[in-house]
Amino acid sequence: MSEERKNNNSDMIDDDLYEEFEDEELMELLEEEKRKPKPEKKGPVFPKWAFWLIAIMMFINVIAVIPNTFSLPAVDFLFKSAQLSTNSDINTYQKSIVVVESGKSKGTGFSISQDGYIITNHHVIDNGEKVSLAYPEAGLFQGEVVAEFEDVDLALLKAKRVDGQKVEALPSLPLAEETSFEKREHVYFIGNPMRFTGIANEGEVIGYTSLDDWEQEVLMLDAPIYHGNSGSPVINMQGEVIAVVFATIKREQHGKVGLAIPISYYHQKIENLEDQSLDEIQ
Repeated sequence: MSEERKNNNSDMIDDDLYEEFEDEELMELLEEEKRKPKPEKKGPVFPKWAFWLIAIMMFINVIAVIPNTFSLPAVDFLFKSAQLSTNSDINTYQKSIVVVESGKSKGTGFSISQDGYIITNHHVIDNGEKVSLAYPEAGLFQGEVVAEFEDVDLALLKAKRVDGQKVEALPSLPLAEETSFEKREHVYFIGNPMRFTGIANEGEVIGYTSLDDWEQEVLMLDAPIYHGNSGSPVINMQGEVIAVVFATIKREQHGKVGLAIPISYYHQKIENLEDQSLDEIQ
């Protein structure tokens, strides 16, 4: 990846550890709080000044902890993910999202076959380090780099069990045969942003845009994309992956937008590979 492209890429991989977050638990807690009856006012009234004093002290303590746990945008996308995850389709998609770790780099990947082939960004694994993979339910795997397509920032990985047993029956996402969309078409994307895993969000496809150091155009997304979303699948309403998130950039007309690699580029690269039997994943 060129220096210019690195400078334009505002979605650099987050080095922080990722933490599990259960969307359904959050929704259940919120609903439970709403259902709780309001207590009747009995006995002496608690003085308001004492209440506000305690509240201010608690607020100060919370602020001191927040930098190590959340950033303010995280609150919005956690609630959005909790809402989206009540959709059974989104819940199914999340099972195919993989945490990809290579050296100090952590990013997102997604499974595209039951025997463990995974697509991620090339910059996630571009360090010569050993690759580790984590499925949300299937657990940990070793990662083998099968193919690297640096010019379009994609890589194909293969999950392998530590004990050498055959990998099978893993959840996977279907790929669209080509990247087709309507202007402002609604899409979902799922990834591992800001220390969390399997976070679902939504946005719209703006259209294609050109980058200085890319020969081919990429997609612009009107979507809240954060550190760690690199490698997230962009999923259309038919449940097919049409693109792969890799960066964000500022455009005068649209402000900060997400950038995604059309899945058509992946198909083209796979078709051009020689001496590799990858027919089962095309």
